Order: sequence, then structure tokens, then C-alpha cells
Amino acid sequence: MRQITFAPNFPAWQKEARRALQAGWSPLEVIWEEFHANQPPLALFDEGESPSSENRFRVPREFLNLATQASCHRDPRRWALLYETLWRLTHGEPKLLEISVDPTVNTLLAMQKSVRHDIHKMRAFVRFRAIQHQGDMWYVAWFEPTHHIVEANAPFFIDRFANMYWSILTPERCVHWDGTTATFTEGVPKSEAPTEDAVEGLWTTYYSNIFNPARIKTHAMQAEMPKKYWRNLPEAAVINTLLREAPQRVERMIEASTIKSSDEWHSAEVPSGHSLEAVREAARDCTACPLYRNATQTVFGEGPRHATVVFVGEQPGDSEDRAGQPFVGPAGQLFNKALGEAGIDRTTTYVTNAVKHFKWEPRGKRRLHQKPSARDVAACRPWLEKELELIQPKIIVCLGATAAQALLGSQVRVLRDRGKFLESEFSDQTLVTIHPSALLRAPTDEAKDDGYEQFVADLREVAKALAA
Repeated sequence: MRQITFAPNFPAWQKEARRALQAGWSPLEVIWEEFHANQPPLALFDEGESPSSENRFRVPREFLNLATQASCHRDPRRWALLYETLWRLTHGEPKLLEISVDPTVNTLLAMQKSVRHDIHKMRAFVRFRAIQHQGDMWYVAWFEPTHHIVEANAPFFIDRFANMYWSILTPERCVHWDGTTATFTEGVPKSEAPTEDAVEGLWTTYYSNIFNPARIKTHAMQAEMPKKYWRNLPEAAVINTLLREAPQRVERMIEASTIKSSDEWHSAEVPSGHSLEAVREAARDCTACPLYRNATQTVFGEGPRHATVVFVGEQPGDSEDRAGQPFVGPAGQLFNKALGEAGIDRTTTYVTNAVKHFKWEPRGKRRLHQKPSARDVAACRPWLEKELELIQPKIIVCLGATAAQALLGSQVRVLRDRGKFLESEFSDQTLVTIHPSALLRAPTDEAKDDGYEQFVADLREVAKALAA
């Protein structure tokens, strides 16, 4: 057996794994041992030595994405599992990652999902508190991640809070931003973090105002905001009071309401199984927002269950509402043409919308498109999330601002971010581009032609990523 000691991060493991692979060491021959700052590594090779310069191994890009995220997991088995997967990919099983039921692949995918979940929770539940530090206002937050995600998540906070001085403290690793440079330090105890500040009351007031007692689902709320995070959230101080007072507040709302029970909105239950068809059938009866009243029918997504790319638009239009299929009207025809020029077969893709009902206003005998509201998007989000959860696409393409902001947040801008691969909750490769309907609204033929060429160029980037 050969013991390899290395710094517990992906670049260090990648370097040693490459050298072990070139040396021809099978997974059964290697023990992976992490070392830390006060423990020197055990060198199996001299610095710069490469056991064999003849072997060059190629692995799918999906493995790099999987390994980068799974390496942030807390489970110490992750390094051995990653090396086993790397070995098998380069020794006769190049399609291994497509076999999700393989025990090793399945475990790594579960690790990746858990890390993504932890990253999402950190972004949702970090709360900065203001302190004075060396004459400047500095914002400090305390967070307790489940996995080793501080370095992986730092770019998000740097981009979001670029003009602030801030620190995020955790028990294992801390990150600090001075407006120019990010630095990382060892973890600290919670006692190092401030416990309150002058804006504490704003959080509780805001949360109390958006708290809807009529839509309380305690188990769902705890699933989204587990109690482990409550002790670090200012708004958590009022949760129990709000829950306790919810029944009385609901009664008062009912008494004050003039809406009859037959006119209320009810969201159809999203099936919990693995059948996309069952989800589609359930969505037919969704009345979670008022759009269902004037729409002909629910327009659900369409395409193969295991599509590698999912296109998400805004909402169905007049043609789609009548046909019950997405992207079949004038914008859909332009979309199909652009896909063909980019080398993408639409029949291999899954096409859906952020909103499943047509929102329109009458104009004579015509039904004119109305932009869906944030409430409309939120009401339909469970259906979109379930589609993406079941399909697990390699790439998501957001067509237009509504789809982009539904999946990437309100900070995304189509004109600024188009053509770039960004990371979303559902895919590491989420690309933003325009909606084809924008081309139909171009003021001149020249503008339409230029916009179409750019649209096809964005789709060609998708085709390249699919082929990689």
C-alpha cells in the first residue's frame, strides 16, 4: 500500500491523483491521507518528478465538475471515491458517469448534491452585522457550513458585496474582503462574531411583514430553513411568535376578505415521485395564481426525460396556449431555425417555461402578451424545480430575463451576462441569452438580423459545451 498525504483541497488532490495515475497505481494500492498546516506532507515523489511522461489521460468535463464539488464534502471517503472513478474512466469505462446507479458514481453525485445544497443555504442565510474596525464600517457574519464550502462560495459574496468591507466567519475557515483582495484565515469560535447591530430590528420587521400566516407549512418551512440556522438569523427571534399567532391572524384575514372560498387559489400538489408524466398531469389542475382563469390550459414542458439541455422561456404565448405545447408560435419557429443553424436537434432537448399559463390582456379580438409578475413566477416555481430535478440537465439555457432571474436571481442581466456559463442551483452550466420573441420585436430588419446572429452564436456555445 502507498500512502499519499496532501493538503485537503481539490488542486492538491488533483496533482497527486495525476501522478499516481501516471505511476499506474490502482485504487486498491493507494491510501489518501489529508495533512494540515502543522503536519508536513509525506513525499512519494521528488518535487517536479513525474513518474511517467508517456501516459496522457483524458476525462470528461463532467468529472472535473463533479470532482471539484464533491471534494468540498466533509466525508473523508471522497478522495478515494474520486480516484476510483478517475481510474475507471481511464481504464476501460469512459461512460462511467452516465451510470448513475453505479454505487461509487451514485455516492459522489449525492455528495455533489449535498455540497450544492450547502452552498445555496450559505447564500440564503448569511446575515452581516455592522461593526467599526480601524475607523471603517466592516460587516461581519457568522455561518456554520456542513461542508468545506467557504473558498467555493467566496466569489459569490465578492461579486454581490464588492463595495463593502466584510468577513464571513466559520468554525473551520474564514474569508475577508477589503474591497480589493480576498484573504482566508483559520476558523474561529462563534464568540468572535458580533451578536447584534443597529439594523437588527430591520430584519425582524421585514420578516414579520412578509410572513403569510395563511400559507404556513411548518415542515416545508423547516426543510427550506432548518432549525440549525435559526440561532444565527435575526428574524428567527420572531418565528415562534408568528407561528403561535398564525391561526388568529388567518381568522382575521378570512373575516376581512370578500373573496368567496370557491374563488380562492389552490396549488395542485407537486408529485414527489420520479415520473415526469405524473408531474405534467398534476400541473393541469394547478390554480396557484389567477392566470389559470383566462388561460386555455396549462402548457407544461416538452422533451425527453433525460435531455442533456433544458431551455427555459418566460411563458406560453397565444399559439402555445391554444396548442398546449411550448414554443410552437412565431417565436418558437424562429427558435427552431436558430437551433438548427447552431447544430442542436430540438427533439433531443427539453423546452419549458418559468410560467405555465398564458398571461394576456384583450385588445379588440386579439390576446396580447402581458409580462408575468414575480408572484406568477413564484407560483409556478415548484413545477419548474421539479422538471429540473427529474431531468438533471448538463446545461440550462435561460431565454430572456424572466427565466434568467427565476433561476439565477434578480441580479442577473441578460445584455450583460448573455453568452456566459454561470452556476445555478440546478446546473453548473447555466447560460443566459435573449428570448427569440425579442427578435420579432426588433425595430428594423438590420437589428433583427444582427440580433439573430448573436442568438445563434449563443446557441453554438451550448452546442460546443454539449460536445465537450
